[in-house]
Amino acid sequence: MRLVFLGPPGAGKGTQVKMLSKALGVLSMATGDVLRMEVASGSELGREAKSYMDKGELVPDDIVIKIVEKWLRGIDIAKGFILDGYPRNIRQARELDEILKQMKVELTAAIYLDVPEDEIVRRLSGRLTCRKCGAVYHIKFNPPKEDCKCDACGGELYQREDDKEDVVRQRFRVYTESTKPVLDYYRDKGKLLVIDGLGSIEEVNKRILKKLQELGSSSSR
Repeated sequence: MRLVFLGPPGAGKGTQVKMLSKALGVLSMATGDVLRMEVASGSELGREAKSYMDKGELVPDDIVIKIVEKWLRGIDIAKGFILDGYPRNIRQARELDEILKQMKVELTAAIYLDVPEDEIVRRLSGRLTCRKCGAVYHIKFNPPKEDCKCDACGGELYQREDDKEDVVRQRFRVYTESTKPVLDYYRDKGKLLVIDGLGSIEEVNKRILKKLQELGSSSSR
């Protein structure tokens, strides 16, 4: 299967993508990870991306699209893939379709993990990060054994600025507004699968697999 996986910050995309990648036996790609790998490699694309990242600016679509295309052309695309958090806008979605068309394959589905704003705030505003090793905890779901102290290294735990409630709500609104055209694009193509993102990790994963099984059954008829 060839999938894109979308959802707001805190929806649990990364966790679900890892589980889905293992269940389906396909490679997955998070755009941020591939950008950092490209920068580390010292390639021309990596140097271009780094010039923006060093200034704290978003890497332009032209560069991101080329990096995603390079990754796709470097794998056995016939075996399938999952793109984590990509495409982020309508241009990236259209360019992705064009790249896949050139490679003589088609996207199977776009999965959208639907989680309400208040739940996103509850998840992210409760996060604590270790200043020393970067380990992440949650006040309710994964608390440290000792208050404000990392279990792994004993470092101080703190709340990141982008995990504070007002910032989380702003991030959610920005994501929702920017992603709506992408969701509409895939909905119009009949490729959008909306998944209820509430519940345990296992429950959400079962919903995703069930939707994909239904999709596979209908496409084989």
